[in-house]
Amino acid sequence: MSAPDLKIRLGPVELKNPVLTASGTCGYGPEYSAFADLAMPGGFTTKSVTLKPRKGNAPQRIVETSGGMLNAIGLANVGLEEFVSVKAPEAAKIGTKIFANVAGHSIDEYVAVCEQIDALDVISGIELNVSCPNVADGLTFGTDPKLLAEVTAECRKVVRRGALIVKLSPNVTDITQMARAAIDGGADAISMINTLLGMKIDIHKRRPVIANRTGGLSGPCIRPVAIHLVDKVYRSVAKPAGIPIVGMGGITSWQDAIEFILAGATAVSVGTALFTHPDAPMRIIAGIEEYLRKNSMASIRELIGALNE
Repeated sequence: MSAPDLKIRLGPVELKNPVLTASGTCGYGPEYSAFADLAMPGGFTTKSVTLKPRKGNAPQRIVETSGGMLNAIGLANVGLEEFVSVKAPEAAKIGTKIFANVAGHSIDEYVAVCEQIDALDVISGIELNVSCPNVADGLTFGTDPKLLAEVTAECRKVVRRGALIVKLSPNVTDITQMARAAIDGGADAISMINTLLGMKIDIHKRRPVIANRTGGLSGPCIRPVAIHLVDKVYRSVAKPAGIPIVGMGGITSWQDAIEFILAGATAVSVGTALFTHPDAPMRIIAGIEEYLRKNSMASIRELIGALNE
């Protein structure tokens, strides 16, 4: 049997395999390239880019917790100008498809950043970060269906070349409403889930460990929640609309990735695991390929949403 076909599509973009890196975990590329061959994953997602540079939140802003970690980085980044002139050209050397994560304080900011980034041939798509829990107004768009549809639609007008992906927050009452809003706004794909809100307390100092008080919880501890929400959105929204999902949330192994794909994810994104296992995406790719081979599947696409009810 020939090697299984791992290629998938996210809107207008074809990826050589369904494994990506998650935003915020590998910087802009060169920071991580010394530890792993980033040309192997199907895609690389940059840390967030905002119109102006951001210092982010004050420390302490990262802490380990049971089965995961809390972070409140606060979208620290170099800003649009340096990203366009320095970081994007450097990322282009990685050798895989590059997706830029974009954040903003207003619709106008999102549009301004998206327009300039979409003009860069080295960027294959944009992931709208409308759901960051670590900035004062980071959840405004990600928790209001009307606002989410509006910001997506306005960005869709200027993202004409690359894929437009909207990253959904789990910190909502009904995530399917947000998925519908993103799709109605013109998203090519949705990525989910972003971090859950969490908190850790220093019992000796009797104060929050994170200076921001709360942070985004990621890692294996959130995986069952993420799989449940991917399954829910896939069955009720994404599958009927023909819109792919990039599943994320605590993926550390190929078995985890298979769970997400069976739940309805077309692709998966690896984040927190990269801090301890830089080669995680490569091991996951190999594991998916072997799983398909053992189950006599010619293509990864046969596995998407293939749960036995």
